[in-house]
Amino acid sequence: MDTIIQNAAVLLLLLFIIITFLQSGMDKVVDWKGNLAWLKGHFSKSPFRNVVPLLLVVITCMELIAGALSLIGFVQILNAESFFYAEAGAVIACLTLLMLLFGQRIAKDYEGAKTIVIYFIPAIILVVLLQLS
Repeated sequence: MDTIIQNAAVLLLLLFIIITFLQSGMDKVVDWKGNLAWLKGHFSKSPFRNVVPLLLVVITCMELIAGALSLIGFVQILNAESFFYAEAGAVIACLTLLMLLFGQRIAKDYEGAKTIVIYFIPAIILVVLLQLS
């Protein structure tokens, strides 16, 4: 119980990352065609228009890796008080969000870019907290 209390902020932020990234990654896997069709339209007037399928694979993998490492890190903190996988998951989550932000900016979807910043803030706070642990 002390571990949970001492690491409450980290554990809660990890749950945020786990839920966000595993759900998003799984949604892309389950509804690949729908996501691909939407993204092709979204990037149709951008330099990314010809590489949307490749970029979708990259983003999907990054989201699933970030979520999985965060989940492993969550369990690892509870069992061994080690932060290695949690930190790796948080850093990959931040990198994924930066990729998504870049894509939104390239597509000139500034409202979408602002939304990604909302996700980036807790992710970067998690990285800082983990580095202090």
